Amino acid sequence: MSKNKKGLIRIISAIAAFAAVFGCYLGLEARAPQWAWLIVFLAVYLAACYDVLFRAARNIVRGKVFDENFLMIVATVGAFAVGEYAEAVAVMLFYQVGEFFQNYAVNKSRRSIAALMDIRPETACVLTDDGEKTVFPEEVEVGSTLVVRAGERVPIDSTVVDGEGWLDCSALTGESAPVAVAVGSAALSGAINLSSVIKVRTEKQYEDSTVAKILDLVENASAKKAKSESFITRFAAIYTPAVVICAVLLAVLPPLFLGMRSAAVWTDWVTRALTFLVVSCPCALVISVPLSFFGGIGAASRHGVLVKGGNYLELLSNVDTLVFDKTGTVTKGRFEVVAVTGERERVLVAAARAERFSAHPIARSIVAAAEAVGYSPDADGGTAEEFAGRGIVAAVGGAEIVCGNALLFGERGIEFERADGARGTVVYVAENGVYLGAVEIADAVKDDSAAAIAELKALGIKTVMLTGDRGAAAKAVAAEVGVDEVHAELLPADKVTEVEKLIAAGDRNGGKSQKGKRRNAVAFVGDGINDAPVLSRADVGIAMGAIGSDAAIEAADVVLMNDRLSQIPFARRIAKRTVGIVMQNIIFALAVKAATLVLAACGIANMWLAVFADVGVAVLAILNAMRCLRVRNKAESKAGGVATK
Repeated sequence: MSKNKKGLIRIISAIAAFAAVFGCYLGLEARAPQWAWLIVFLAVYLAACYDVLFRAARNIVRGKVFDENFLMIVATVGAFAVGEYAEAVAVMLFYQVGEFFQNYAVNKSRRSIAALMDIRPETACVLTDDGEKTVFPEEVEVGSTLVVRAGERVPIDSTVVDGEGWLDCSALTGESAPVAVAVGSAALSGAINLSSVIKVRTEKQYEDSTVAKILDLVENASAKKAKSESFITRFAAIYTPAVVICAVLLAVLPPLFLGMRSAAVWTDWVTRALTFLVVSCPCALVISVPLSFFGGIGAASRHGVLVKGGNYLELLSNVDTLVFDKTGTVTKGRFEVVAVTGERERVLVAAARAERFSAHPIARSIVAAAEAVGYSPDADGGTAEEFAGRGIVAAVGGAEIVCGNALLFGERGIEFERADGARGTVVYVAENGVYLGAVEIADAVKDDSAAAIAELKALGIKTVMLTGDRGAAAKAVAAEVGVDEVHAELLPADKVTEVEKLIAAGDRNGGKSQKGKRRNAVAFVGDGINDAPVLSRADVGIAMGAIGSDAAIEAADVVLMNDRLSQIPFARRIAKRTVGIVMQNIIFALAVKAATLVLAACGIANMWLAVFADVGVAVLAILNAMRCLRVRNKAESKAGGVATK
């Protein structure tokens, strides 16, 4: 039987017992001595609240005297002391009912997030000389060959060595579309094999794999408190002793100073003080604030945005400057043919006939573009000579093909049209001394970069791009995607310097002063090892999780598992909504508390109303906090993905 069911049965039993005893008490109060009713009600009381008594005693031993458990014990014991047995038991029962619903809400939130992140592989099937062997993923060595059947999860980050098919990576990246894999493709741990059997070679230990890091991030996210959560802790440390002192003064001072020393007067003011204590219990704040942040982190993780703690979620809501790396962040991080001068098909095929002899990434991109227009590299023979830093000359099918830069063409005396102003690398192509055209290769911009940056600018966020690439290439990319400011040809240390300048500028422009006032935050988005220092230095470091280096992911505070910049505006909307809900709960709870405390001090609010007010505020605050789980990702909705409702 689950803990929740046991708690519900205990509460129902206690309420039934209280109802029976209270009914007898109303009809037979005068027929039995008070000490007999005290014993009966005390038995029901202990059955209902032994766990609260235990927590209060344990916290007192640990030096944490003033908490909500202490307040409830003092209030109810005091009610017994003034002869209000039924009210004492009822107060504790209502408190326990409220606690049950609060725990139910928290557990439901945890279960929903755990279900979404249930990507831990239980076993791995290792292919050995003696056949297949099933082991725990932690026991698999790097370089082992694993067999992954349809419906099974990839246990460890690997490379496909045999077979082809489709992988469901939705739990990792938030993308609903399956990913095609073949020999040489990467297979991330936690992805589900949707089709035929594949064999993969492990590239990492299990603890270094994607699935292990995701689970670690999610499990430890709530351990890092946001400032609002820290505020609640600091607030409670002052608030609880303050209300206890006020309650004592409320019970003692009016009878003494007003000269009213009769037992009835003392009983009245002590009852008011006890009611004051019940009202003061800060359950709504203590439960709803961390639950709000946990809900926000859960909503983000459902869409492949992993936030390492509530503090980073709060900082993300304050970001007013977003700094981007270029390669692999704004761009795809791989070379592609972006323009062809001359007859496209002829130029590409001629270039590919020579470049197929080279292993350079630029050569591979040219061959790939030529294959897209029908070229087959297996149809050619020939030889080639490569000139480092200049290009390649190939003899293929009786023709001499020259592919290279302006320096190589000048050396060979071939006239050509210089392509000035290109943002990428230009490869000139000639056949038998006749210039055919040029191929421009560049790191192509990601499909969603321009739209994401436009959305960020619409939110009032300044965008800056820092890169080690050439100035012309950086400016061309910045113009294409709409970045406000660009700095090129930077070393990793230079990027840190530029981010520090932006942080200092924020401080000067009404940001965080030496006295600790909140300022707007600067976030940096990157993916490479060289980005790790600046990711650590920025207020919020955001790393690309799919292609990002381990160092970048480790240094970052937020990880985008599908590498889409459009996730950043979505993450900021979640952060804004979460912080807004936290502030709503704080203001609402404090306002209701203040009003009810005044009524209790004036003798207008009795203990029944006090409990209803406390439990009601807590439940409403929790329901409000659960709204954090209902943020939609507009980018995924437009792309046809699964959005969270």
